[in-house]
Amino acid sequence: MNWDDARVFLAVHRAGTLREAAVVLDVDQATVGRRLTALEKALGAKLFLKTSSGYALTQIGEHSLRAAEAMERAACEFERGAHGSDDRLEGEVRVTTTDSLAMDFVVPAIRELRQTCPGVHVVLTTTVQVLNLTRRDADLAIRTVMPENPDLVRRKLAEWDVGLFASREYLDARGAPEIGAAFAGHDLVVYQPSVTSNQGHTLCGEPMEGGRVVAQVSSSLMLATAIRSGIGIGELPSYMAHDDDSLVRLWPDRTRAAPYQVWLVSHTDLNRTARVRAVTAAIAASFDRYR
Repeated sequence: MNWDDARVFLAVHRAGTLREAAVVLDVDQATVGRRLTALEKALGAKLFLKTSSGYALTQIGEHSLRAAEAMERAACEFERGAHGSDDRLEGEVRVTTTDSLAMDFVVPAIRELRQTCPGVHVVLTTTVQVLNLTRRDADLAIRTVMPENPDLVRRKLAEWDVGLFASREYLDARGAPEIGAAFAGHDLVVYQPSVTSNQGHTLCGEPMEGGRVVAQVSSSLMLATAIRSGIGIGELPSYMAHDDDSLVRLWPDRTRAAPYQVWLVSHTDLNRTARVRAVTAAIAASFDRYR
């Protein structure tokens, strides 16, 4: 198995389908199918079973997975080492973050970067998924959870308290909730359980059982949009309501126990690269303007 074959094998395993693997590899689905068939023929073994839920590894596929991942680690280490010694202010930097942080901070940073480093271009991916920097799924990540991986360089960009907010339209129609009433008679907007572990069954310490969850969303941008529209009450980082006259903070003395932290993360090997340092500085400056 060579590295090109290993990339196809890993993409199919992680994506679960030929179609999604083709998207990851930036080729067409037929090409992925042909290369996988050729790989299995060369090895003389089936690596996957096609099931109703996607491609599942066979026992031989499980053994091959370890070898393919070892090849990937070696290839990524080689690539990071080559890029890490690059002192040119030009080339591509891949950044991943959430949609709200991209809109409020990364896009303004890119605008400023265009003035100072026109040779650097940013590939921006917005997702709530944590992309793997060791595999170079991205060069920089802006995350709301502090990473623990010792191979990653982390820098705290911001920390805001999280308060309870409603739109003026909602309050005019429904009134404000009473502390201690567990949101009785009120509609609530929350994150989907898969998005955050901070939500629990309370909003700013108030139990939610008296209220009605009318929407579950997958991002902070959608949460803020839903609350502004008057759908219901919800938690937001305080910066999102900055200079927004349509939102009213309820119970200002109460906050979520866990603050909203923002971390800038890069791999140790890439942290020395000039273009990565330039993008890092631009993003950090964008956050500094909110302090």
